[in-house]
Amino acid sequence: MPTPTPPFRADHVGSLLRPRRIAEARHAHAPAAELRAIEDAEIPSLIKMQEDVGLKVVTDGEARRAYWHFDFMGMLDGMDMETRGEGVQFHGTQLPPIHPVINGKLGFPADHPMLAHFAFVKEHTNVCPKISIPGPSCLHFRTDPVDVRPPEYKDPDVLFTDIAQTYKQAVAAFYAAGCRYLQLDDIFFAYLCDPKQRELRKAMGQDPDWLIDRYAWMLEEAIRDRPSDMVIGMHMCRGNFRSTHVASGGYDAAADAIFNKTSVDVYFMEYDTDRAGGLEPLKLLPKGKKRIMAGFITTKTGELESLDSLRRHFDDAAKFVDMDQLGIAPQCGFASTEHGNAITEDDQRRKLELVVKTAQTIWGEA
Repeated sequence: MPTPTPPFRADHVGSLLRPRRIAEARHAHAPAAELRAIEDAEIPSLIKMQEDVGLKVVTDGEARRAYWHFDFMGMLDGMDMETRGEGVQFHGTQLPPIHPVINGKLGFPADHPMLAHFAFVKEHTNVCPKISIPGPSCLHFRTDPVDVRPPEYKDPDVLFTDIAQTYKQAVAAFYAAGCRYLQLDDIFFAYLCDPKQRELRKAMGQDPDWLIDRYAWMLEEAIRDRPSDMVIGMHMCRGNFRSTHVASGGYDAAADAIFNKTSVDVYFMEYDTDRAGGLEPLKLLPKGKKRIMAGFITTKTGELESLDSLRRHFDDAAKFVDMDQLGIAPQCGFASTEHGNAITEDDQRRKLELVVKTAQTIWGEA
């Protein structure tokens, strides 16, 4: 039976609540070999759960990571993570005080551990394996300018060029590893639509609209030469840590750039609360094969959305974009960090079952 090929009508962003044994081993600072053995034993069950609910695409739940972004970034050439001071401020809480540092020439190493993470998923499923990695904008947005230490990278054009080249290397490496569905979590396009985040950038001497344009350029540089059978997804949200958030605001300022200045195939867009703004920006999606996975189902609470309410949301979305260019996924991952959102594993499964049921009800397929 051939492997299903994306895009799908039912999908999910990628991260899942960490299995108890993995969480306990991490908390106990288990030796690397022991932790890896536990991950290898537990991840097949995560994959099977995704298959059992009817999804045609699966991930490893990001179960080998502590964070959706820092792990990947810290494994790049030219980057380190330092622990100091205070972490990123979320609504009512803070991330642990981890700070990315660029201390050398950026590059994607041939032995980046996440290539093996993907290969493990591919070996343990008969449906489509996917991996999600932080997008190029993350390296810039999440690194304080004082922590960009090579003198040549004080020129943003030089820095952006090397970030784009690093991701071009990553895209090629994942393709060589057998990946045909790669997702880039480029959430900072959405952050740059938030008035408060825009003011913070202006205070740093950065024009938020210029950043949106440059971030789109980096993303396109990274993916434009990919083989024709590789599908690129892109996820946007406004922060997801222990069911809290950072930003608010519609996609208006970024919609044209992400839809029309990149060749991304599938857009995972947060739409579970009014913080995401209206659906009007969807009208800028060009007609054709691009697809928006509308995030009307939340991972931040266990309360289950009704099928009727989801159908009404899609009826509203169809006023701006053809229903054939839509699909459904939760608004974000269930555990963007190892701490997880304030939901249970049963809640998580029911949410994914609802994703599949909604897709089957609206489009007749998942």
